[in-house]
Amino acid sequence: MAFEPLKIGKYTIEIPIIQGGMGVGVSWDQLAGSVSREGGLGVVSAIGTGVYKNRMYADKLAADGRPVGTANFYSSKALHAIFENARKICADKPLAANVLYAINDYKQVVIDSCKAGANIIITGAGLPLTLPECTKDFPDVALVPIVSTAKALKILCKRWQKTHNRLPDAVIVEGPLSGGHQGFKYDECFLPENQLEAILPPVVEEAKNWGDFPVIAAGGIWDHDDIVKMMNLGANGVQMGTRFIGTVECDAHQKFKETIIAATQEDIQLFKSPVGYPARGVKTNLHKMIEEKTAPKIVCISDCVAPCHHGEEAKVVGYCIADRLSDAYDGDIEKGLFFTGTNGYKLKEIITVKELMHKLVEGEDS
Repeated sequence: MAFEPLKIGKYTIEIPIIQGGMGVGVSWDQLAGSVSREGGLGVVSAIGTGVYKNRMYADKLAADGRPVGTANFYSSKALHAIFENARKICADKPLAANVLYAINDYKQVVIDSCKAGANIIITGAGLPLTLPECTKDFPDVALVPIVSTAKALKILCKRWQKTHNRLPDAVIVEGPLSGGHQGFKYDECFLPENQLEAILPPVVEEAKNWGDFPVIAAGGIWDHDDIVKMMNLGANGVQMGTRFIGTVECDAHQKFKETIIAATQEDIQLFKSPVGYPARGVKTNLHKMIEEKTAPKIVCISDCVAPCHHGEEAKVVGYCIADRLSDAYDGDIEKGLFFTGTNGYKLKEIITVKELMHKLVEGEDS
């Protein structure tokens, strides 16, 4: 099957593969810039930018180096630097930003992403009903929500059309095999009716009711054959995160990559998260410490996500997500939280983005 270019708003993606946004330093300038350069859509995560380049852009740090306050954990100056460096790699090719709807200061981070140079805003971890309001001063920026059901897409389209006479420029439908936070409750993630193959076709049909914008499949997609399968089910493109961790250009620490490569299928599990959604990653020493109640003390200073209620939910689940993802970015395998999709155990080598894109388009043995 020949892959057709993907049109999102005013932007054309030569190869219909979107690199998933992976927060706190997994997909920043090097990875996103390289994916866009190779014809896909590189996605800069706007999450945790305050730790970029050893916290040099954060205006206020605690004694232990943690960014203090929402505006420092989501550093606007760092985000601009990330986009500037990504542009040095991909020039004027389309670049996206991924901004979680659950974060504190969502509107400001979206605006900062637009000002930094994002052509496309992708948002999940909640239904982004207010996204058009956030981007009203940036009419050229394309808007791409992430949904898990056709019902969610219908609700969103109704609201966007009523409040801003706006519809999505594309939609990502994400199944429960993805890394990081899921769009279903824990038990729902295992139900056959919630798997990507089941939820994709209804979303494709719902999109047709609103102008037939592109539908992008995500969650557990691993190789060329998986992409073809999604296309045959009606998808116009795919989003892939975990596979890109295994690239030279991925911004994650080498020990992060090694942790994923060393993981077995049994090691990759769903965990409770302060964000309020279950999250998938590798079971490591952190989870052992949580079970033994020896995990690092929770003192919220970053105030990163609204559902955590300033550290209250972190205390319930046993860890601060901002601190533990930052530890992973620093390569701390003892305290770090390492997100990956369900197929992360298949990652066994580190190759370049160029090589990976070739494999995804032409097949593994080409």
